[in-house]
Amino acid sequence: MGDKTADLAGPGIGSYDDLVHTLPDEYKSALSSRETMEAVFAIKTYIEEHLCRELGLMMVQVPLIVDSVSGVNDYLDRDGSRGPVEFHISNDHDLHPIDAQVVQAATKWKRVALEQFGMRPGEGICTDMKAVRKDYFLDHDHSAYVDQWDWEKVIRSNDRSLEYLTDTVRRIWKVLYGASLHALELFPQLYDPRYPAIPEELYFIHAEDLLARYPDLPRKERETAILQEHPAVFIYGIGWTL
Repeated sequence: MGDKTADLAGPGIGSYDDLVHTLPDEYKSALSSRETMEAVFAIKTYIEEHLCRELGLMMVQVPLIVDSVSGVNDYLDRDGSRGPVEFHISNDHDLHPIDAQVVQAATKWKRVALEQFGMRPGEGICTDMKAVRKDYFLDHDHSAYVDQWDWEKVIRSNDRSLEYLTDTVRRIWKVLYGASLHALELFPQLYDPRYPAIPEELYFIHAEDLLARYPDLPRKERETAILQEHPAVFIYGIGWTL
């Protein structure tokens, strides 16, 4: 392999010069602004409802603002260079002040919420998290404002298996595939031969096997290369040193 730093790099583009070469030319939305908003909410509603049904989850609300001493606001990197938006709440004329933070990620909060809402094995929570990440490089798929789903589930120790993981991933993909069909049913103008339909089945591969298949490519390029063979891929073992 060549430059190892490319293998360790995080997601996103590095500069706006690079971004120019990434975005498609002459792109035009198939939907109007109004239709786009209608589609967004229709798809989000479908995914939330069916994800909860498939995985045994309930919808809960993540706090937008937390006390900085609570410890539930997650950092986006290990060195703390991507810090949260912070502000002071004087409250009752600083008799009981609060140093507050805008949530960046709900990773830690979800663990607390599982106990707070009394989740038992096989049960969990799903959230439509709103967050602010002020230190992001703003490119075609990264925004300072984040609106994303997070979910967490209580499982038993014997559920920590490849079979359980695979079954869970297939259930999630079933929901996403169903959402794509739902969108096309509501807005048939989304059919476009330039953009192939979402495949019904996922291809599973381990990160070690992916490295063995493309030994001369850094991580991002390996993940792009496998998509030329299989348009929907789940990679086992991400996050561990190869």
